[in-house]
Amino acid sequence: MMSTAQVFALGGVMLLGAMSPGPDFLIVIRNAAVSGRRAGMASAAGVALGVFAWSLVTAIGIASVLAASAVAYTAVKLVGATYLAFLGIRALLAARRGDYELSEAVGPKRRGIRAAFCQGLLNNLLNPKVAVFFIALVPQFVPAAPSLLDTIEVGILATLVSLIWFTLVANGIGALRHVFTRTRVRRTLDAAMGSVMVGLGIRIAVQTN
Repeated sequence: MMSTAQVFALGGVMLLGAMSPGPDFLIVIRNAAVSGRRAGMASAAGVALGVFAWSLVTAIGIASVLAASAVAYTAVKLVGATYLAFLGIRALLAARRGDYELSEAVGPKRRGIRAAFCQGLLNNLLNPKVAVFFIALVPQFVPAAPSLLDTIEVGILATLVSLIWFTLVANGIGALRHVFTRTRVRRTLDAAMGSVMVGLGIRIAVQTN
């Protein structure tokens, strides 16, 4: 069991990591702004589940293999970068068309929330830097010979911190949805967020580490 000091230390590190701008942050903000707080919270839940999955992967050693293998790391990185760029291109195409009312009338809300959850989950799982982060983080908060339970404990705390932070972000952005759903604002938002996603995807793809 972690001490109270370790819980606060790990929570602080995870919060700083979650607050730093990145793919997860972009996905939650865009879905909350475009589809409302429920979609943003679904993305937040997807990201949090991805964090928990990475903690389990770290526990059984697969994350170490991924980080140590240049080929595996690069493959996952390129798939993740491609997925992020794909979402960005979709946003850019939506901004160009501008037919938001029609598309929203046709698409059921349930499907939109499920899609938002999957985007958050996949976006996190396809980011190998999360694996490197956990490999560096976990040894600082578990015994020298940690059990699976020790690592899961770290994973649960990391998951809760991520879920709470991104849920707050989703609710904050979602509260302003009445502004973001105006056609002109929506097109500007999609164009800006789409450009950032494509640019970030390209940057991730060409980074050497």
